[in-house]
Amino acid sequence: MTLTFEADPAVDPSLTDGVLALWADVSNAGGAVGFVPPVTPEEIRPSLLKHLTGMAQGTHRLLVGRDEDGEIAATAFFGFNTHRLMTHWVWLYTVMVHPKHQGKGYGRDLMAAAEHTARTAPGFEAVEAVRLSVRGGTGTDTFYAKCGYKEVGRIPGAIRVSPGDNRDDIIMLLTLT
Repeated sequence: MTLTFEADPAVDPSLTDGVLALWADVSNAGGAVGFVPPVTPEEIRPSLLKHLTGMAQGTHRLLVGRDEDGEIAATAFFGFNTHRLMTHWVWLYTVMVHPKHQGKGYGRDLMAAAEHTARTAPGFEAVEAVRLSVRGGTGTDTFYAKCGYKEVGRIPGAIRVSPGDNRDDIIMLLTLT
């Protein structure tokens, strides 16, 4: 089994509901995607709407992975820089694989599809690197390193998960050139 990836899918209620459900499931399973459990899809909706607004404005792009049943099983959002001196690299946000698919290699598939999109999709021609931020203490920095990303910065204690639980913000970079 493998995921089928689509860049820039049509935004409709089924896409929105699917991404919200995925985001809630990943968050509630302990995934470091901007929320701390417990969280509901409705609590996540404002964050998704910011991404969707960015898509409508052309500053964000979405990569979706669907499983064999057509369900949204993985996502990654690209965020383009609007500052004229930083348009040569993009952010990768909200990188998620549904917890029921953990251990199947879908995370690596998602990262390979994101890299392929950044290298080949229309609109990415000037992109020379992909940058992402990782919550320390989760082990995901090791995963991203295996996908070719290098740690290029770390801000100690920048992410407050809860009172007394501060985590490092780890900045990682994949050079495409």
